[in-house]
Amino acid sequence: MSGFGWLFLLNGESNESNGVFNLSNFWDTLMQAVKAASQEATKLSLAFSKPPLPTQEDGEKFAESIQKSVLALSTVYYWLPKSHGITLRRLVRDATAEVLDGIVQLVDVIVSSPLQSLSQEQLQSTGGVWSACDQFAHLPRDNRAAVLGVLASYIGVVKDAIEEMEQAQAESQDPFSDVLDDEDQDSRGNQDTYWSEEDRQLMAPCQGLMKASAACLRKLLSAVKANGNVSMPETVAQLDDLADISKEISPSVDDLVLSLYPPMDYSGVDQNACKLTLVLKKVLDIIRVSHVCLEADLNWVQFLNGALDHNLQKIKALIQGSS
Repeated sequence: MSGFGWLFLLNGESNESNGVFNLSNFWDTLMQAVKAASQEATKLSLAFSKPPLPTQEDGEKFAESIQKSVLALSTVYYWLPKSHGITLRRLVRDATAEVLDGIVQLVDVIVSSPLQSLSQEQLQSTGGVWSACDQFAHLPRDNRAAVLGVLASYIGVVKDAIEEMEQAQAESQDPFSDVLDDEDQDSRGNQDTYWSEEDRQLMAPCQGLMKASAACLRKLLSAVKANGNVSMPETVAQLDDLADISKEISPSVDDLVLSLYPPMDYSGVDQNACKLTLVLKKVLDIIRVSHVCLEADLNWVQFLNGALDHNLQKIKALIQGSS
């Protein structure tokens, strides 16, 4: 199995050439290669599902067929040039690698299992290959759609973080009361498990930064949906830049949320609030000079910049006042 070379997908280069690349033809050919890989995996699984075992000659034919199918799928993936979008290419790469990993797992199960009847593990491995192949039908077909998909996922993560903090505030004065024993709850006077009034005052502008993060991502998604252009390499690359810089938002929001839980470390809150503000300002700067930002969009870019400054100044003033 080592001769199949599965891992080269992760670091390989795209097939950039001077020839004309047709994205529609690429997807047609890729889907045919995916279908062929799925069919070969099914044939292999069926052949080893019950006695008698295939002959050595038949086994070699199966090995050759499945090797050809995975090499064909890998080759087609490499046809997708980076100039058509790094974000899109990563999604296709990951989906391709998942198919190859699934086939490796299936072959390993067949080789290691005694042939008596079709095992549950072999059924699951075969289904895993089918599932990996099925996801190709749902992949975005160009870089604009790919970027929209990743932005939507970032919005979901940030939204979850905001709701988590709002729920913790609303449920109880003590966010850890549901996980403490009665004896532990008797010792909550040290403020290690609940927010003080000063803490709650500080949380308001911190939540303002989180909501600005969500608003920034929503506005960016709308701008990409309305104005995203994949007709030129320059605009495709700008979409990739927007996706890459936006990826930093949700981890920064998570860090700020974690620092807000009691006992609240004000220096940690200050550090994480500054980091989140810096990330958001970088995102807004890249949005401002990109093709997705029209003149009308400058208003919300400017508004969000002002909201960031306002909330960060309030955070610093409250922290300074408490020291």
